[in-house]
Formats: sequence, structure tokens, C-alpha cells
Amino acid sequence: MAEHLRGADLILHAGDVCTASVLVELAQYAPVAAVLGNNDGPDVAAWGAGETAELDLDGLRVAMIHDSGLATGRLARMRRRFPAADLVVFGHSHIPLDASSDSLRIFNPGSPTDRRRQPRGTLGLLTITSGQLAEAAIVPVT
Repeated sequence: MAEHLRGADLILHAGDVCTASVLVELAQYAPVAAVLGNNDGPDVAAWGAGETAELDLDGLRVAMIHDSGLATGRLARMRRRFPAADLVVFGHSHIPLDASSDSLRIFNPGSPTDRRRQPRGTLGLLTITSGQLAEAAIVPVT
């Protein structure tokens, strides 16, 4: 996993980090933006993770939330929740997903540590160029 973190400009964590020490460790590779997951304690909030995050990444408007709700209606619900976003990164299910509508892309990188019913642990790699999401990949790491 470390080979994917080296050279990153930013690390996004969509929650369930469980302990702030993980965020401190990740920050040794690149700056970190994180949101609170349902398994995160007060130390993660004290580190600076909020319920949601909205970032401008080289002109791409990125929102982050842990729990995006049920799969049914997710794209429309995330559009209502984050009307200005181009991309919403979320977690909670730990199930990798990359889906789009005409106006929004949603992305769940899965989990490198808690793969649940998935065959492998995963993480997501996003490449942003000139305000556009040039590439989004879900990469197996275990």
C-alpha cells in the first residue's frame, strides 16, 4: 500500500479510520483530509475530521462523506446533499464503487484493511488535471 501513498499530493480518507494515529501515519506521506466514520472516536474528531468535507482540488469540486445511504437513489441523493460537487467520495460499506450520472461522479475506494465481503482490500487512486478527473482507479492492495 505504501507505494501508492508515496508521491501522493493528498490523501482522502472517507471514515472508519478508527484511531487518529492512523491519520498521523498517513500524513507522513502527504496531507490528509478525512471525514468521521461510524467507528471513529473523539480522537479522530479532535484530529480535525468532520461529518463532511468539501474541497477544491485544482478546480475539481470534491465532497466527502462517510455514509451515503442506501444504494437506491444514491446519485440523486448525493447531488442534493452536495449541489456544487463534481465528485463525491464516500465509504461506510467498504464496497468499491465508481458510478456516474450526467452531473456527478461518486466513488467509494473500498478499504485496504477491512474488505468485508470483497475478495481483496482496495484503495482508490484519483488523478486530477486542470480541474478534471482524468482518472479514477480502484486498486487491490491485499
